[in-house]
Amino acid sequence: MNQRLFSVLAFAFVVSAGASLLLYRLLASHMVTQAAPGSTQLVLAARALEPGTLVRDGDLKIATWSGTVPLGAIRKKEDIIGRGVTFPILVNEPLVESRLALKGAGAGLAALIPPGMRAVAIRVNEIVGVAGFVVPGMRVDILVSGNPPGGAPLGGMTKTILQNVQVLSAGQNFQKDAEGKPISVPVVNLLVTPEQAEILSLASSQTSIQLVLRNPLDNEIAKTTGSAVAQLFHSGVVLPHEENRAVNVPVKQPPHAVAPSSPPPVGRPASGAQSARPSARVVEVIHGVKRAETRFESGQEVKP
Repeated sequence: MNQRLFSVLAFAFVVSAGASLLLYRLLASHMVTQAAPGSTQLVLAARALEPGTLVRDGDLKIATWSGTVPLGAIRKKEDIIGRGVTFPILVNEPLVESRLALKGAGAGLAALIPPGMRAVAIRVNEIVGVAGFVVPGMRVDILVSGNPPGGAPLGGMTKTILQNVQVLSAGQNFQKDAEGKPISVPVVNLLVTPEQAEILSLASSQTSIQLVLRNPLDNEIAKTTGSAVAQLFHSGVVLPHEENRAVNVPVKQPPHAVAPSSPPPVGRPASGAQSARPSARVVEVIHGVKRAETRFESGQEVKP
């Protein structure tokens, strides 16, 4: 009896072990089948590539990429070699179209300019360049100082003409300084629109320019009216454009109390229908418990 029970248990163990092994192999083969389509051959960066770099054959390698293929990934080296880098690319990172300049655009500073934009160079010194902290990637405002056309009754003026402008390069350095170290350079290139390029070129030749550093995450455009020399010494001075704007705005006057008009003097004729005297006057006389009223017509004299 015991031998028979032992045989049954041994047979059940063998069957369960075989079933488990078969299930494991089925699941393993199914997982491999699902993972296989996720692997593909992509072009990866063999070294870190900074903006403005011209991509060469030695900067690339073809390797197997497992997982989701990035949008715009390039699979052939021939489509990448000779193009400029517009955004930093890390080691072993797939190369995508959005991080490369167009074919034929070359490398260097020109490859970093987006279509429809312009790079304008302005001469700066340590003061104008915010003590060297204007490095590529920073955002600045541009202030101009000078005498307005037609004379300056209020003295020289300073006004903000452009705001939230990106610094494209500082001197010959067009790579962003990750540590934010100050760099003293004589020229700064700003990324602007064609209209802003005209304004900036005129301002640099006719006035003095000052760069104002701002937070790169601050995109709010402030509304300013400018400041004049007269406002520094006399508070309350209104600029001409503010004065003209104030003339067109109606000013509310505070309500005034209306004083009661005094009656016209006796015996003097009054002009107008509103100032005419009443036609009759009534006098009430009280004697003890008796009360009497006497009516006097207009112009009648009262005798004692």
